[in-house]
Amino acid sequence: MSRIGKQPVVIPAGVTVTVNDSHVHVKGPKGELERTFSPLVKIDEEGQELHVTRVDESTESNAQQGLTRTLLHNMVEGVSKGFEKKLELTGVGYRAQLKGKDLELSLGYSHPVPYPAPENISFEVPDNTHITVKGISKEQVGQVAAEIRMKRPPEPYKGKGIHYEGEHIRRKLGKAAK
Repeated sequence: MSRIGKQPVVIPAGVTVTVNDSHVHVKGPKGELERTFSPLVKIDEEGQELHVTRVDESTESNAQQGLTRTLLHNMVEGVSKGFEKKLELTGVGYRAQLKGKDLELSLGYSHPVPYPAPENISFEVPDNTHITVKGISKEQVGQVAAEIRMKRPPEPYKGKGIHYEGEHIRRKLGKAAK
């Protein structure tokens, strides 16, 4: 019904989008993604744009319209450009290295911590304290980066652990000597 304030999703050259009711298939130079959306919104393809409209004027339909538009935009951007998250390891002896396509982390434990690469995700280790997670699904890249970070989250006293590049770690003071 209403499209007020909602920008259309522009489809770049080289990306094909197939809309079948609420199921959308996006194919581009980096890969393919598909997803089924809520029946509270209607997706229309008009030329090189995707328009998301509400079926009714309910609050839930309004929320689904914004969510669907953002997810479609992320799908189109993912298959054309891709997404990446960067992680940093801070601490003495904390290292990362690639073993084939999988990641092996040394995080101060008595054993190395392996992390197998999920489908459609690749890792880059430019040096042994930086990790780049790359993929076509923004949701999956963020989830994998969060799972790697949870292997050794940054602690507030010395700042050791795995954190996102540019993330500020709130530091606490230790015991004060009297």
